[in-house]
Amino acid sequence: MEAPSPYVELSREEWRELRRNTPLTLTAGELEELRGVDDPIDLTEVTDIYLPLTRLLNLHFTGARQRSAAVNTFLGDDQAPPPYILGIAGSVAVGKSTTARLLHTLLARWPEHSRVELITTDSFLYPNKVLDERGIAHRKGFPESYDRRALVRFVAEVKAGVPEVHAPVYSHLEYDIVPGAVQTVRRPDILLVEGLNVLQPAPPAALAVNDYFDFSIYVDARVEDIRTWYVDRFHKLRRTAFADPKSYFSYIAELSDEEATRFARNVWRDVNELNLVENIAPTRGRAGLVLHKGADHAVRRVRLRRT
Repeated sequence: MEAPSPYVELSREEWRELRRNTPLTLTAGELEELRGVDDPIDLTEVTDIYLPLTRLLNLHFTGARQRSAAVNTFLGDDQAPPPYILGIAGSVAVGKSTTARLLHTLLARWPEHSRVELITTDSFLYPNKVLDERGIAHRKGFPESYDRRALVRFVAEVKAGVPEVHAPVYSHLEYDIVPGAVQTVRRPDILLVEGLNVLQPAPPAALAVNDYFDFSIYVDARVEDIRTWYVDRFHKLRRTAFADPKSYFSYIAELSDEEATRFARNVWRDVNELNLVENIAPTRGRAGLVLHKGADHAVRRVRLRRT
């Protein structure tokens, strides 16, 4: 007999009704700045999907603060509540970065948690030099390409209320960690942690970054759809960011359309799809909420963990 699912599954229409009276605090112009390359998200998607989600997260944040206050009462101290940490996972090209940026903006407009920070796990990739030395440059984005201990230490310090916590900075233009650059996080109300592998379990006798999460979201879609989005995005980047002479991928701008399509499909098959199937998709069941997208990028159903 199949075990009962810990999730409740909601259609788009059912989920939309859960917005209640949550106000739309975002303009079309602001959304244009937040959306990713070739991501068609519009204000209808924000209203139907992300406003109910921010309402849920606000309620969850409030509950976490109440639990923290109860522990403080028991211990007889008056420590400030720890930051609320939200993890966002999913494949390359599925739109999780847009989700993270959008939630970063929307959550900061609630008076209960106006100080919101966003960190991506790209900041904890090993520098290219280290990847080359270890012979894993071709596995960039796979779990072994990240400094897992540094990422866990960073999130643990934020959770512990350390006044200032520093993270490296990753440049997509240079495709590498920027030497000496840091991003500083100062005791936020909410920290969003976005990345491919944030729901990965820890090695034996170790802690995983998601052990510090209060809630987590997995952005999902059919592999075939993500493949199409990846190739489409690749072509758009070839005409924009990759055309910059300073770009690590500037040589791609010189490829013909046919050559670029073949290149993108090979990278998807040999790197991104492999990582998705082996490492990312298997963590979907660890998420508190799953947003499942249709071929048009719109969220069609939502799975919410109840237990």
